Amino acid sequence: MTTLPCYFDYAATTPVDDRVIQAMVACLGREGTFGNPASSSHAYGNQARQAVELARRQVAELVGCTADSVIWTSGATESNNLAIKGIASNASNGHRRHLITSRIEHKAVIDTVRQLELAGYPVTWLETDSQGLISPDAVRQALREDTLLVSLMLVNNELGTVTDIDSIGQIVRQHGALFHVDAAQGAGKLSIDLNALPVDLMSFSAHKIYGPKGIGALYIGARAQPLLEAQIHGGGHEQGYRSGTLATHQIVGMGAAYALASAEMNEEVERISSLSAQLLDGLLGLPGVSLNGDALARIPHTMNICVDSPGFNAASLATDLAVSSTSACNSASSAVSHVLLALGLTAAQAGSSLRLSLGRYTQASDVEKAIAVIATRLSAPATTFW
Repeated sequence: MTTLPCYFDYAATTPVDDRVIQAMVACLGREGTFGNPASSSHAYGNQARQAVELARRQVAELVGCTADSVIWTSGATESNNLAIKGIASNASNGHRRHLITSRIEHKAVIDTVRQLELAGYPVTWLETDSQGLISPDAVRQALREDTLLVSLMLVNNELGTVTDIDSIGQIVRQHGALFHVDAAQGAGKLSIDLNALPVDLMSFSAHKIYGPKGIGALYIGARAQPLLEAQIHGGGHEQGYRSGTLATHQIVGMGAAYALASAEMNEEVERISSLSAQLLDGLLGLPGVSLNGDALARIPHTMNICVDSPGFNAASLATDLAVSSTSACNSASSAVSHVLLALGLTAAQAGSSLRLSLGRYTQASDVEKAIAVIATRLSAPATTFW
């Protein structure tokens, strides 16, 4: 039987919590809540709709908003597309067409904005500082009279750095533009209160928070609601913002995962913080290892290290540790991390960097093993490839 490596890639995806699986299974089969939530004429549909609305309330509770401001999508990628394209495509925006984002966003935002740029929308691409942070002042300077939307992530998926969305949101709101935040990596790890934050649209994912893949949500605030245009048509589901039959089992899974985060986040963050400090101290004590990104403005769950050692071969870790050298999206295209390049690292430095992300099932023994494995690889003789 093959022994799997220790898992340090929670930022890519998380295993579905057993308690979430139980909730999902209850929606499958003839005895389950299998009805179409849109079928209001009989008990099966009503039962499914009640399950969907409970899940909507569970998501809203974690992020501090009303349930009716949350709509379901297939994941954070669709949420990002809907938020950005849905605002940009509204003809009532008039002269406002200018978009602002950064060079260290997730590809779901970068590629979406690039498509709009190709269609003629003017775009300002913000540069990060050397620590992977986007400053409120940089946003202020980029704002123009015709700025329509600013889109920035809450937590960077490769570095774990945290954006000051409160300060930035206030600047954007004072200017009269809308503010979209990709919070796929932040939900369940940071406290989010959308009733207080000056944010108009926020994207969420289930599979980053121990829920199933293929389901996400978009928060649509009051300022954005009359301006957001649907990108998927066919039935007018989800208040007309996103048509399509709702996947009850996946939605229930996302709701259960967010409910667990509401109940356990503080305790979980405290435990992961302790493990993260142990891991980072151990790794930074090794020769040639340095941290990419800010050491303070970051979540404890994700760290990115650069290993400057001629004898180090990141590929050799795969048998013992499941880690990433970039985001899963970049890995799919074999591309060097655009985030690390934006920080000023060379292609060689970016190629010798590793992202290690911890989660609900990480143990102290896993951390000890990770330090030992990387230390062993650093001391190994350089490998020559012919």
